[in-house]
Amino acid sequence: MSTFLYARVSTSEQTLAHQQIQAEKAGFAFDHVIADEGVSGVSVSMRERPQGKRLFDMLRAGDVLVVRWVDRLGRNYSDVTETIREFIKRGVVIQTIINGITFDGSTKDPMQMAVRDALIGFLAATAQAQAEATREAQKAGIAHAKAKEDAYRGRKPSFTRQQLETVRNLLTTETRIAEVARVSGLSRQTVYRIQADPEGTEKSLALWDA
Repeated sequence: MSTFLYARVSTSEQTLAHQQIQAEKAGFAFDHVIADEGVSGVSVSMRERPQGKRLFDMLRAGDVLVVRWVDRLGRNYSDVTETIREFIKRGVVIQTIINGITFDGSTKDPMQMAVRDALIGFLAATAQAQAEATREAQKAGIAHAKAKEDAYRGRKPSFTRQQLETVRNLLTTETRIAEVARVSGLSRQTVYRIQADPEGTEKSLALWDA
């Protein structure tokens, strides 16, 4: 019998070492540490991960698999439930560091089995829900930041750098505004605005990286 720690990190803000230290502080000792780094638990199933596949190959009846929480196995409901059920079917005991939950196939009592399976489903669903909530929060944060940036920059210019240069060049030749507008493809109001505030129009383009 061997004890395995499986760790997974998907971003540079997480560390594998932290998960191992947390497990050791909880009193676990390991014969093997298996870790996938930079791997999404949402889009990459356990069997598709380099070390996840290795874990499937190594685990035997009587082994103990330790994970920080079920979300380290994955953040996809179907993948997590299938992985846990496959391992306990093999006779592997799964233990979580957080909450100290144990999953195994030792019980034959139907009520205990039903409670165990319901808990597996609940925790797997929670892991996926948290991933989806995080993703939505990130989208909202990006949208908010972009909205603030756009508000700071003001209205996007209705003219391009090339059009601005065309207008400037024609205005130096005392070309009539109507003709400047026709050649540049801009409205007369825009041409008047460029003429009246050359510094402001230049700044506006610069803020929009135009």
